[in-house]
Amino acid sequence: MRYDFNKIEEKWQKYWAENQTFQASNSSDKPKYYVLDMFPYPSGAGLHVGHPLGYIASDIYARFKRHKGFNVLHPQGYDSFGLPAEQYAIQTGQHPALTTEKNINRYREQLDKIGFSFDWSREVRTSNPEYYKWTQWIFIQLFESWYDQEAEKSRPISELIELFAAEGNSRVNAACDDDIEEFSASDWNGFSEEEKQRILLKYRLTYLAETEVNWCPQLGTVLANDEIVNGVSERGGYPVIRKKMTQWSMRISAFAERLLQDLNKIDWTESLKESQRNWIGKSVGAQVEFKIMNTEEKFEVFTTRPDTIFGVTFMTLAPEHDLVKKITSEEQKAEVEAYIEATAKRSERDRMADVKTISGVFTGAYAEHPFTKEPVPIWIGDYVLAGYGTGAVMAVPCGDQRDYDFAKHFDLPIHNIFENADISEEAHAGKEGTVIANSDFLSGLEYKEALNKVILELEKTGQGYGKTNYRLRDAVFSRQRYWGEPFPVYYVNGMPQMIELEHLPLRLPEVEKYLPTETGEPPLGNATDWAWDTENHEVVSNDKIDHQTIFPLELNTMPGWAGSSWYLFRYMDPHNDGEFVSEEAQKYWENVDLYIGGSEHATGHLLYSRFWTKFLHDRGYLTVEEPFKKLINQGMILGTSAFVYKLTLAWISTERHDGNIEYLNDISQRFPKILCSKNLAENYSRENVGLNDLNSIYDLPVLNLFIESLDTDLINIDQLSFNHYPIHADVSLVNSSDELDIEGFKKWRPEFQDAKFLTEDGKYVVGREVEKMSKSKYNVVNPDDICEDYGADTLRMYEMFLGPLEQAKPWNTAGITGVHNFLKKLWKLYHNGDEFSVSDEKASADSLKTLHKTIKKVTEDIENFSFNTSVSTFMICVNELTAQKCSSREVLEPLAILIAPYAPHIAEELYSKLGNTESVVFAEYPVFDEKFLVESKKNYPVSFNGKMRFTMELPLDMSKDEIEKAILDDERTKNQLEGSTPKKVIVVPGKIVNIVV
Repeated sequence: MRYDFNKIEEKWQKYWAENQTFQASNSSDKPKYYVLDMFPYPSGAGLHVGHPLGYIASDIYARFKRHKGFNVLHPQGYDSFGLPAEQYAIQTGQHPALTTEKNINRYREQLDKIGFSFDWSREVRTSNPEYYKWTQWIFIQLFESWYDQEAEKSRPISELIELFAAEGNSRVNAACDDDIEEFSASDWNGFSEEEKQRILLKYRLTYLAETEVNWCPQLGTVLANDEIVNGVSERGGYPVIRKKMTQWSMRISAFAERLLQDLNKIDWTESLKESQRNWIGKSVGAQVEFKIMNTEEKFEVFTTRPDTIFGVTFMTLAPEHDLVKKITSEEQKAEVEAYIEATAKRSERDRMADVKTISGVFTGAYAEHPFTKEPVPIWIGDYVLAGYGTGAVMAVPCGDQRDYDFAKHFDLPIHNIFENADISEEAHAGKEGTVIANSDFLSGLEYKEALNKVILELEKTGQGYGKTNYRLRDAVFSRQRYWGEPFPVYYVNGMPQMIELEHLPLRLPEVEKYLPTETGEPPLGNATDWAWDTENHEVVSNDKIDHQTIFPLELNTMPGWAGSSWYLFRYMDPHNDGEFVSEEAQKYWENVDLYIGGSEHATGHLLYSRFWTKFLHDRGYLTVEEPFKKLINQGMILGTSAFVYKLTLAWISTERHDGNIEYLNDISQRFPKILCSKNLAENYSRENVGLNDLNSIYDLPVLNLFIESLDTDLINIDQLSFNHYPIHADVSLVNSSDELDIEGFKKWRPEFQDAKFLTEDGKYVVGREVEKMSKSKYNVVNPDDICEDYGADTLRMYEMFLGPLEQAKPWNTAGITGVHNFLKKLWKLYHNGDEFSVSDEKASADSLKTLHKTIKKVTEDIENFSFNTSVSTFMICVNELTAQKCSSREVLEPLAILIAPYAPHIAEELYSKLGNTESVVFAEYPVFDEKFLVESKKNYPVSFNGKMRFTMELPLDMSKDEIEKAILDDERTKNQLEGSTPKKVIVVPGKIVNIVV
């Protein structure tokens, strides 16, 4: 009857699978509850112990809600399109579908071992054609829609066509491109069909446009900002440049105000909401028009401080701005072109984050000030982004620190327009209480008054107008990849046409290679069968394209966020062939009640999902406007990395040498590979080590090897200096005492096969550092190993025990034994030696008290997502019940149910042994009864002349006289009194007794 966790867990995992224990119904008399984890991408590395943290938390809550009588939907699936599988396909030639399937099978195996209560009958995969059929359908709905800013909702494009035909576009308040020209109804009705389509494309919610993108030549694709780290691609570390390309985009900017305001309707953390507010970036100000002197060109600037317009001393355009090449003077042309080329190599994120570097180039052109008509020099600077606002800034150095620093750096004028403001050292950035000076009709006005007056004046003269602006930009929706959703688009005379729903899905074609074509087209350009036959409604060979009935298909694919923006609704009705979700299923489940995932998706996935949900609601396909009611970001489980230290030559001091740097590098190549143990590394890296000192630091054979490697041209060596560099070592090669398996390390890293390992007392001790758990840092711990050695229940409880769910915490395998011992102690509570031993005798008052205070605390903890303190409560409970020798079913059966969400396998086994034939999953959650916590007795401290001599337990309902009699009748009191009569007996019922002798 020992706690055989491997056997128990295998038994119940098999039972759950065979009985479909966690399968949810789309109709039930029970209240519904929808728990969802953020979509996992199935990587080849599989899960490490950091991945299940959020899944365990959501699983505890899902199981808890089932016990509480809810019909719980807790599904799982895979975000299975993505760049990693494609990169592997490029390297190996293996189709991404095969790699993805293998990875999914591995993930599923690992997830099942941990005992999650997922409803696998609803599994979805974004790469499944039956799934992406509906992603393609949603794309088509977006294409066939426009955004009515008056009604603040999406509407069918057919209604816009009717408006144009009846009254033109002068009264249409729509989200659209900036270059829309006004036309009348007669104009519209006279346009050719192709011209109408071209105009409509400027209004559609998904549209084609030439856009500045992050282009990675080595990967041959556009990357999102969050796929770039320190100016290079996150995947592979390749350089990324800015490039203009015709791309599909989503008009998410139309929804900016709704996305902002509706944050008040959802239960998210304030920090997460603030991230979205900052990303949406609402600002109120004015749009100001500047004319370029001696040309017909003009450009607009959005500013939140139009009141400072008389302080403008220069203009800055983004290097990518369309006007730059047109207005640059011949004298400045070479310098401007070189700057533009250099800027193209920096990502937008780097340019935004770099507030220290000051760079820019004068274009040679001047703008005309709207009021003074004076010339204002036009510069370009990489701190201005083409895609944000208008791509132009009116620089007011006296009121903006970045403009101030730019002006100081390039010796540009700074005009002070603020009364009593000192700008000798820095800009004056204050608003409230600031009085404008040296500004014509604005002089003497405070900030708000000046702001309103200048906007009125700009509107009166036709040089600007008041405007609300948003940082949120339309989302680029094209990727130059193979492994993604194909666009359901073909082209007639260059204009996009949609494939009808009944002919979806448009499936990915087979290709010989997954790289871009030799002419630079995306990988789908390698497909031989990738043309659309409009008569037979099928994909045919490219050779058959006749531009009459057979047309070319789109070569780009959709980004990873396409399928993950709506997957929550597909889980509601995953096998529906006729709709992405039925009205009945969507009305029943509505949206996600609890969503758990990483904070890294705060401004990507979550914004896109909110956008798609609002759009689908506008068009009548959903009843909800928000996808996720409550969202919790789990913290990260950190890994403890291991490091070895490589010793390298830093510099050498001699009497004579030829070509210092080149020669030093040459010496370093011949310098033998030396890896130092942790405590030796810093000592070995001492500066200015003379040759006479080397014998005391290094092993003589190593020193001799080094001396022999030196060229005879290098004589009279005076001093050497060395550095040590940390190199990650696989943590599996390090024991609990931080000692490295040197031979194992050599096999793992063959390049160090001949290295010299400098040890401490024969042991090579690694360095340790807590950092992100990652395969690239070789610090991952496989959950399979933990489950094998300690059990899934131990893993689940230990991950919760590590600390608050939202916080980062380091993993320490050594600490897991405490939780495992607790589970063994829980098992023993139900057994007497080798026998299962639970009685039907009534539980003691103490045991009932222990049980009910545990029910109260654990329930409160689960509802507050404080799972770590729940584990501590369970430990206290088991310790107390063990000390009480409790074996009563009255206590132990509720306890098995109570712990089931945390440790479901052991709970199922104990619940079954208690004689129950149904799974513990369906057991009613224990109800807290306050009466068991009401104290009926008081342990009175009994004092004599103020000094406590003993304690005595008495009923709390005893009167003062009854307490006094009981105390005086006690033998211990008589012994203290030694026959004397007390002068006074002080009794405070429920508190103390003091006898004055």
